[in-house]
Amino acid sequence: MDRKYHPIKNILDRLGPGLITGASDDDPSGIGTYSQAGAALGYATLWTAIVTLPLMIVVQHICAKIGMVSGRGLAGVLNRYYSKKLLYPVVVGLVIANTINAGADIAAISAAINMFVPIPISAMVVPIAVAIVVLQVWGSYRVIVKIFKWLTLSLFAYVIAAFLARPDWYAVAKATFVPQIQFTSEYITTIVAILGTTISPYLFFWEASEEVEEEKSEGRAKLSERKGATDKEIKKEKIDTIVGMLFCNVVFYFVIVSAGATLHVSGQTSIQSATEAAQALRPLAGNFATVLFGIGLIGAGLLAIPVLTGSAAYAVAETFGWPSGLDEKPRHAKKFYAVIAASTIVGVVIDFAGINPISALFWTAVINGVVAPPLLIVVMLVANNKRVMGTRTNGLFTNIVGWLATAVMFAAAIGMFVTWSS
Repeated sequence: MDRKYHPIKNILDRLGPGLITGASDDDPSGIGTYSQAGAALGYATLWTAIVTLPLMIVVQHICAKIGMVSGRGLAGVLNRYYSKKLLYPVVVGLVIANTINAGADIAAISAAINMFVPIPISAMVVPIAVAIVVLQVWGSYRVIVKIFKWLTLSLFAYVIAAFLARPDWYAVAKATFVPQIQFTSEYITTIVAILGTTISPYLFFWEASEEVEEEKSEGRAKLSERKGATDKEIKKEKIDTIVGMLFCNVVFYFVIVSAGATLHVSGQTSIQSATEAAQALRPLAGNFATVLFGIGLIGAGLLAIPVLTGSAAYAVAETFGWPSGLDEKPRHAKKFYAVIAASTIVGVVIDFAGINPISALFWTAVINGVVAPPLLIVVMLVANNKRVMGTRTNGLFTNIVGWLATAVMFAAAIGMFVTWSS
């Protein structure tokens, strides 16, 4: 059948790493954080969806450009041009945070499935983990990307669920454009968590590495063939990144709206999981809202877990110069796939260790919010390093917004520590 009869497929085919990166940013960790923000604070944090959008777009554009121009992932660039004293702590911190996040996301998928099928949550954890690893190891890059793109559609469930929750749209609009800033420990910590789960370190690594994967899939196997980027390629990447980040923030905005319109209004200001939020919607917004929330949670987890373990594997492989890439055969990139498997296995172990996965998710988001600012400094320095970027160093506008993102992240993290100590 002619492509014109498949408008959604046509759009998805034109988009790439930017869309996947943006959608994977709305993982169960993010959904849990946004749900908690809406439950605890109502609509008070909706303004962050507007403020963070341009910051996210510019940061991810910079990371994508680093991958496109250098022909290497972010860890590969740091390994080639910077000190190991900088590289190793960054990679170790990334792997630890991603592993905890992946484990909690696997548990979240299991819990969401349990809402529809009466299978014990613990019984589904291992099969889900195995299925995801098998897809990453034996699926080609193109197959994996196609699956990821279709999974992004599941996140529209959150938008529909928000409308079914029947919020006070005047209050929503006011909170969106008139920030309700509160100098309390709970509020500032929630802001740091939101920043940490939207401008996340793992996305910096994933975006750059996936741009390299895109070029490899187009036949540019050698580093010399990947170096540099044309104006047309940069323009395409910008559109892809803008769409991906806009998609991410639309979803996170409506998750807060949904939780604020139901949980907060009814006085249920403390939740332990995104699944709990989905179940709590039932008496307030109807069964269909709960079903949509659960479907979105499953899709988000299936999309995010490979991104988390994959970005960790890219970083480790690039650090030690191992062959890497989702298009590589297992026998050619054993260590790369071993990191993916090991990260997933440790995540599964966490699920059976009695650790509260939702607390782990929220505090992982907070940790990301603390780790991201210094890493953003590194990203900005790389993006302005002519040895790496040649003539593609940041322009004035990109530098202003990029450093502003860094300053905002630093200010939020410092504010959090100040409120804790007061």
